[in-house]
Amino acid sequence: MNALEIKNLTKSYPGFTLDNLNLTLPSGCIMGLIGENGAGKSTTIRLILDMIHKDSGSIAILGKDNEDNIRLTKEDIGAVMDEAGIPECLTVWQVGNVMKHTFQNWDDAEYARLVQKLALPDKKQFKEFSRGMKMKLCIAIALSHHSKLLILDEATSGLDPVVRDEVVEMFGEFTRDENHSVLISSHIVSDLEKLCDYIAFIHKGKLLLCEEKDQLLAEYGLIHCTAQQLQSLPADAVRYKKENAYGAEAMVQRNAVPSGIHVSPISIEELFVFMVKGAK
Repeated sequence: MNALEIKNLTKSYPGFTLDNLNLTLPSGCIMGLIGENGAGKSTTIRLILDMIHKDSGSIAILGKDNEDNIRLTKEDIGAVMDEAGIPECLTVWQVGNVMKHTFQNWDDAEYARLVQKLALPDKKQFKEFSRGMKMKLCIAIALSHHSKLLILDEATSGLDPVVRDEVVEMFGEFTRDENHSVLISSHIVSDLEKLCDYIAFIHKGKLLLCEEKDQLLAEYGLIHCTAQQLQSLPADAVRYKKENAYGAEAMVQRNAVPSGIHVSPISIEELFVFMVKGAK
């Protein structure tokens, strides 16, 4: 069973349309949703969680249609949004007491373990938390009711590099159970490159691609050369390029590049930048 299946999903606002989105997240995997500000990442996540209504298309979560079964699947979804929605007067332990009456599968012991692991202050009120502390608390909540699917919107935003690395490791541990899956959007592409099995690129409401990360890194590479050398490459080898007075750089399809030409590895961030600039 797939954790998430999105087919022909469309949502229009004045000046923006999420256009005919198709995504499949297999169980046991982590998918990174990458896109610049306003690309449609948060709109996609809000549609999945039934926070806004779609214009057309279908969304199935853990094998169930989200419109008909979102209440039934609430127990199985851990969501971390950009806005926490936690009353500002509550402390960490008061939040835990509220969640105990919200989720049938709430695990006090797991929550206490995560609060300690993430070094959350137990006496401060939520309004006194930094942005990073707020995100860590939301992550602790999402992981404390035995979720099967984590849906995370900028969950690593506001965290320092050491804590980000720790949180990324926690998400990796979560998906060691083949029944657990993660959909995460982030501007910090390096986090997603370390973490994800699949990468989905969204640009101006359209899906540019959705593929296995390792396949993307194996399929594409970078060439640094002169403008003249770039012109000599087969047209089907060059996907995107940029030239300046000092030479040229091109994102290429490795299997179309003639032997003898050095192709450097490409990062997911570089790949995304090239694709977005090529799509403009």
